[in-house]
Amino acid sequence: MTIIDTVKAQFSPAPVEVELDHGVGEIHSVHAQDADIEGLEKPAYAVDVVERGVSNVEAAQAVWGKYGKWYIAAGIAMMMVLYELDNSTVYVYNGYGTSTFDKVSVLSTLSTASSILFAVVKPLIAKISNVIGRGETYLITISCYVLSYILLASAKNINTYAAGSIIYSIGQSGTNIMNDIIISDISSARWRGLALGISFFPFLIIPWISAYIVESCVTGIGWRWGIGMFAILMPFGASAIITALLYYQHKAKKAGITVKQRITIYEFCSQVDLGGSILLSGGFAMILLPFTLAATTPARWSTPYVDVLIALGCVFIIALPFYEKFVAKHPIVPFRYFKTLSITMSCLLIATDSLGFEVTHTYLYTWASIARGYDARMATFYIYTNGVTQCLFGIMAGLIMLKTRKYKWMLMSAVCIRLIGYGIMMRLRGANNSDAELFIVQLIQGIGSGIIQIAVIVSAQVVVPHAEMAQVTALVLCCSFLGSSIGTSIAGGIYTNTLKDALYDALGSTATQSLVDTVYSSITGVIPAWGTVQRTAIDEAVSLMRKLEGFEEPHR
Repeated sequence: MTIIDTVKAQFSPAPVEVELDHGVGEIHSVHAQDADIEGLEKPAYAVDVVERGVSNVEAAQAVWGKYGKWYIAAGIAMMMVLYELDNSTVYVYNGYGTSTFDKVSVLSTLSTASSILFAVVKPLIAKISNVIGRGETYLITISCYVLSYILLASAKNINTYAAGSIIYSIGQSGTNIMNDIIISDISSARWRGLALGISFFPFLIIPWISAYIVESCVTGIGWRWGIGMFAILMPFGASAIITALLYYQHKAKKAGITVKQRITIYEFCSQVDLGGSILLSGGFAMILLPFTLAATTPARWSTPYVDVLIALGCVFIIALPFYEKFVAKHPIVPFRYFKTLSITMSCLLIATDSLGFEVTHTYLYTWASIARGYDARMATFYIYTNGVTQCLFGIMAGLIMLKTRKYKWMLMSAVCIRLIGYGIMMRLRGANNSDAELFIVQLIQGIGSGIIQIAVIVSAQVVVPHAEMAQVTALVLCCSFLGSSIGTSIAGGIYTNTLKDALYDALGSTATQSLVDTVYSSITGVIPAWGTVQRTAIDEAVSLMRKLEGFEEPHR
């Protein structure tokens, strides 16, 4: 075959050459039994073709013996500790990083772009893991992590920092979905809620430790080293899980029970549904990002590219279901998912819950630092009270599902608790409320959200076969972070359109351009001392923004 013929073959469909031995069929039957749980729904349909990555992980389960599952679990545990430490610190460092370049006002734009990417990359990562394997995909996501740390820690301007944030989102999102997929691989449907909840157990402890780490870095070695140290720690933490996955996949291959498939570039793009991925990610990105960008441009909504982006985004999203139904051979979002009530309601509920969280939390650290005068440690304690409570009650929700084999009434109770939390928040999150009142709001909201986040994942997983478990998990989490993107867009619009005017109104004749710009653009700039008339006015102005985020009519 000539070189031209070889290249041409890579862009043409190739016949699948499969060599299967005795083990894979038996593995399928095990997962079918696991999914058939009393009190939970059964898979609504089966799939005819199992992708290579799925078959490989099922084959690995057949050869890892008595202790293999525990090796995988230990690797996940090690990774989750570092993942939560990263999640609890880098989020805070972003405020200091943007302040270094006097660009804290673009924090919502970065958060929106990161949240969009965090959401839309999940289905693609899940599909890639189904095609090339779990271990190989995990290696890719960790590589993105390391590259992002290097860019963020060495950034000399906001553009480099933004590029690092984008790559960071890919690494974090990919690692997040891979953790959930692997946990779901090694657990039955009955135990899955508890397994997913326990995986976030480090979050009960890490935020309190991270508060001291953040304070030490910010006041000592600097936020750059706070981020940069993860370029060493993250590969070390991930080495155990990646090594275990690749070892057992290789062991299964030697045993002759893996799928051997020759795949061309064309077939790979088809299996990961590259077209559907572009429509999904591009569509939501072009719709959501302009909502924040419009608020940062001089002409705002009259800027032509904003209308163009939103129009193109709508076209992409409208075209997506038709492409998936009539064109895609391996759809990233199968059309039949939207005919399954458990999946559609899970997606809608988690999107709504995440939207509300981001609207009220995107600038919560900024508010706590300015309006409440919290130092880095206290502000970190405050913002992560909600997350720690989520984790604790997520574990409790998993235990309840394990014992009762039911989730629907528990889920509805959690929604009611969440609504009560928002009602209380409107009255107990202001500059004049006590610390106890502020923390109580975080606790109540965390209870409801913790149960919701676990229950909706399990409710969607149990109605699909194992071959599509990674896909539906990614879809639900994708909806979660799309909701987050909308929430950060709303928060960014409120911040950029109201804070400066509120500062001028509150400060009155004492307002200066320099002072307003300092408060607006940085949390590390020099502002009036605590207790002065100017500082009190600033606190009231920033708290006014928080009331608008809670959709409460502010009182002036």
